[in-house]
Amino acid sequence: MGGLLFGYDIGISGGVTSMEEFLRRFFPDVLRQMRKQTGRETEYCKYDNELLTLFTSSLYLAALFASFLASTITRLFGRKVSMTIGSLTFLAGALLNGFAINLEMLIIGRLFLGVGVGFTNQSVPLYLSEMAPAKIRGALNNFFQLAITIGILAANLVNYATPKLKNGIGWRLSLGLAGVPAVMMLFGCLFLPDTPNSILVRGKKEKAKEMLQKIRGTMEVEHEFNDLCNASESAKRVKHPWTNIMQAGYRPQLTLCTFIPFFQQLTGINVIMFYAPVLFKTIGFGSDASLISAVITGLVNVLSTIVSIYSVDRFGRRVLFFEGGIQMMLTQVAVGSMIGWRFGLNGEGTLSKIDADIILALICIYVAGFAWSWGPLGWLVPSEICPLEIRSAGQSLNVSVNMFFTFFIGQFFLTMLCHMKFGLFFFFAVMVVIMTIFIYLLLPETKGVPIEEMEKVWKEHRYWGKYSHNDDDGDDGDDDAHVF
Repeated sequence: MGGLLFGYDIGISGGVTSMEEFLRRFFPDVLRQMRKQTGRETEYCKYDNELLTLFTSSLYLAALFASFLASTITRLFGRKVSMTIGSLTFLAGALLNGFAINLEMLIIGRLFLGVGVGFTNQSVPLYLSEMAPAKIRGALNNFFQLAITIGILAANLVNYATPKLKNGIGWRLSLGLAGVPAVMMLFGCLFLPDTPNSILVRGKKEKAKEMLQKIRGTMEVEHEFNDLCNASESAKRVKHPWTNIMQAGYRPQLTLCTFIPFFQQLTGINVIMFYAPVLFKTIGFGSDASLISAVITGLVNVLSTIVSIYSVDRFGRRVLFFEGGIQMMLTQVAVGSMIGWRFGLNGEGTLSKIDADIILALICIYVAGFAWSWGPLGWLVPSEICPLEIRSAGQSLNVSVNMFFTFFIGQFFLTMLCHMKFGLFFFFAVMVVIMTIFIYLLLPETKGVPIEEMEKVWKEHRYWGKYSHNDDDGDDGDDDAHVF
């Protein structure tokens, strides 16, 4: 449910911002621009409006700040409490958007949605990583990404159907339906147990052991439980996780929890996920064709994420990162070249049906590459590499960096498209090359490693080994404060 509500919100904004009734009510300047009544004839600049992009991106700015608060609540009160708060605030935001009568109400609703996303994205991947046995942790965590892709596909299908409704209520239904997964998640939270890790942190040792026995289906959990207890004792000695994560002993986790979400957003995927209908209309697709194309890319996204679930614990994280990176880079170069060929620098031109089909196919191949690599792994890897004493801080850092650059891309993509034109796709292709090199040099393979035994991965790494042996553990002076 956490993935569904996040994915639905990612997918819904692009379709809504291409609906004429929505634009007429809230963004009339954009509607005039679309109809070429402002003198800005270039196709690249058709939707360039800062208020319109603020509607999409304000959610992610709110999510950025909410993730810091969520880190503290997740650590002190457990993952379940954070998920409950997230579903409640997301529901409030969906209702405000669905009943919005002015731009202020619309933006406030988006901010509430952002708080919900900040809390759920901080707690759900942690919850999954802590509950899962090591051998299926990657696959189980990738179900979060699968749920995101299903949410995006559902949003695209809703956006295809709702413009056909009479009285101009289609956009209200599109935005209001975001409350459905929020209600389902809120109801589900009533029945969820908390993770053994977070129960231990709150000092309930016997209850934590009982929970571990229950979720593993066996009474023989002594080895794993001892690992959890050791990690919990170390975590208790760390009074300030945000200070501690800055220490040299946690340099690998700090680096990867910062740069993986940074690079994930600079793949350019949100160009497709946020603005697919807008993008397809910009490059010459008709209204119905642009929405259908968004549905097709959404379906590819879902199916390719299933491939990742199957392969992540078989082939490992690094293989998927490399293959997906090469695939995304090549298709972005191809898409940029075709758009440049047909529209040039002045943004004037048309696409033949064959051209449009080729571009759609290339974008689908690009989406597939992301969906079985940087999409799910961008959430999985940061959630599994941090020891318990900095885990909530590490995940909060992951979410906040992700949300900041999601906000940046969401806010400035249409302006970047207006000024960089088809070169924008080459920019993202270069970023994919850089991030693939980053993974090759700095990410060790974490497939099948128990989450509380990740230290040995860093000790064996040719670069990170010097940090994993560092005993500078933070502000409490205990030499074992980062024992896993």
